[in-house]
Amino acid sequence: MDIVEEYRKQAAWRSWPAIFAALPPVDGKTVLDLGCGIGDQSAELAARGACVIGLDAQDELLAAARSRGLPHAEFRHADLHRPLDPAIIADGLWASFSPAYFTDLGAALARWLPHIRPDGWIALTEIDDLFGHEPLSVRARALFDAYAADSLSAGRYDFHMGRKLRSCLERARCTVTTAFSVPDHEFSFDGPARPDVLEAWRRRFTRMTLLRDRAGSDWETIADEFLGCLQRPDHRSLCTVCFVLARKQISPRPSAGSGISQ
Repeated sequence: MDIVEEYRKQAAWRSWPAIFAALPPVDGKTVLDLGCGIGDQSAELAARGACVIGLDAQDELLAAARSRGLPHAEFRHADLHRPLDPAIIADGLWASFSPAYFTDLGAALARWLPHIRPDGWIALTEIDDLFGHEPLSVRARALFDAYAADSLSAGRYDFHMGRKLRSCLERARCTVTTAFSVPDHEFSFDGPARPDVLEAWRRRFTRMTLLRDRAGSDWETIADEFLGCLQRPDHRSLCTVCFVLARKQISPRPSAGSGISQ
């Protein structure tokens, strides 16, 4: 199974209806989908009447998105760590499961927000504590915590970005209007995982070469323990999927006699 097929399977595990219901009306509006992947959420936005500009750095995913032939949607290659095309202006910004790749989210928002019209909206969805599942041994938990800390310090990924979305948006001078967490069949659930979800976790572990290197000779034991945890009837998820919706604040115009030189 390639990465595109894995992305296709994931759509059914998410709580998108609750999240899309929280958005402002998008009919006739332009929405920027950052980290659009294969275009699943772009398709949902377009179905609600939005004109979507999807950006992603992976050509394989973009090809899959373009192959959908979505009306009122276009997909472009872009490195989201660099300034965006200055011609892009949108009414809303959507980013799902991509903010964690920007460990300095404040700096990323400073690049992205100028592309949103005054009083436009920003909708961010992200995981908090991906490996937060119980019961796990102290040894396994320590490995995952050390891996997450190393990933953050190296600027690769923030495993605790979900809890930081609100504060990052507020520091970017946005007004948070809605914030909640949602259940998720892959990340935030109690009891045994579905077989297809368990297989997705197995595949995720095969891609995490840095985690395997850190675990060393303990890798097989740790991986088996985590997958076994997900299959237990008493499994409990501490991981959450967080959604935050905010409005871009309108910068006030200087009033007459404000003392600002012209």
